[in-house]
Amino acid sequence: MVMSDRLAQIPDSYFGKTMGRTIEHGPLPLINMAVGIPDGETPKGILDCFAEAIRKPENQKYVAFHGKETFKQAIVDFYQRQFGVELDKEDEVCILYGTKNGLVALPTCIVNPGENVLLPDPGYTDYLAGVQLAGAQPQPLVLTPPYYLPQWHNVDTDVLLNTRLVYLTYPNNPTGSVATKDVFDEAIAQFKGTKTKIVHDFAYSAFGFDHKNPSILQSEGAKDLAVEVFSLSKGYNMSGFRVGFAVGNKDIIQALKKYQTHTHAGMFGALQDAATFALNHYDDFLVYQNEIFKARRDKFTAKLIEAGIPFEPMQGGIFLWLKTPENYDSERFEAYLLKEKSILVAPGIPFGEHGRGYVRISLAVDDERLMEAAERLQSLKHLYK
Repeated sequence: MVMSDRLAQIPDSYFGKTMGRTIEHGPLPLINMAVGIPDGETPKGILDCFAEAIRKPENQKYVAFHGKETFKQAIVDFYQRQFGVELDKEDEVCILYGTKNGLVALPTCIVNPGENVLLPDPGYTDYLAGVQLAGAQPQPLVLTPPYYLPQWHNVDTDVLLNTRLVYLTYPNNPTGSVATKDVFDEAIAQFKGTKTKIVHDFAYSAFGFDHKNPSILQSEGAKDLAVEVFSLSKGYNMSGFRVGFAVGNKDIIQALKKYQTHTHAGMFGALQDAATFALNHYDDFLVYQNEIFKARRDKFTAKLIEAGIPFEPMQGGIFLWLKTPENYDSERFEAYLLKEKSILVAPGIPFGEHGRGYVRISLAVDDERLMEAAERLQSLKHLYK
């Protein structure tokens, strides 16, 4: 095999090697609760806009590297409407070809080899690859139950001094925890006047069950050191479109834009038109999405509580963080659920060392299968005695 040393040292992407594989399971019909892809259809108006945009001659050619003015303006208007945050569409907006691309590229853009990057543990699996590709040093930002929020005083001072980037993600993938504005205020205050920058992964922004999820950019001084990465995949059921954007600190944004001029040649114009239409016309759909997943959370967790099966509070996002029974680590329990109950979940260990005693359950399945899965899990209550 021909592979650079740097690439060879990076573990295979967990979801890259598991999505699309043939699943061998027990005798019951398979219920796939492993993947965070909302199960609803893309709204018809967005699809109609996309179909019409494909036929436009100007969309069949190269477009501006940094995006159409209409798309960037839609992003600016959306953030003003939703969060009361003002953005400069040229200096503070970077269009992304799927948010994962931006999140993985960011360390290469602003971190030097040997410098520290703090990664939430537990947190999204592919942050690590971006740090390793940059030759930087990953350091854990340990998040503890039940609320999984940063405890800055618990991070070693020497680690903080050499830290150049911190990843935050709320609603948290995989734990379903959320942050208040106070949490972001504290993070900004912690790193104000230092060389450390913050990236907030806001992929599940639409899903806040007890209160609307705040943007980190609502905190005073946030633009001095933070960017936020927003995805259209989850809230708008547009995961296959691979469209997102980063907003915030102009220096980080310019670094990302420079990087993309060497790796991409402009997003397909029709995709930009569809994303523009979504941002401009589907605020109500985001509310509807939130209501769907809140109702699923309520029904699913009621079944678990009834059976005495422990889980962490799910206050947002689309994932439930389920404790494994005693004497089961996450991978063994994943295999057990698949064999005995034909339920496919994600083991906790790819999300960090502190995921060993958990599995991640996606609620992105229809209500009938969700309740069937809950009843199958209820039958395992003896394992938790």
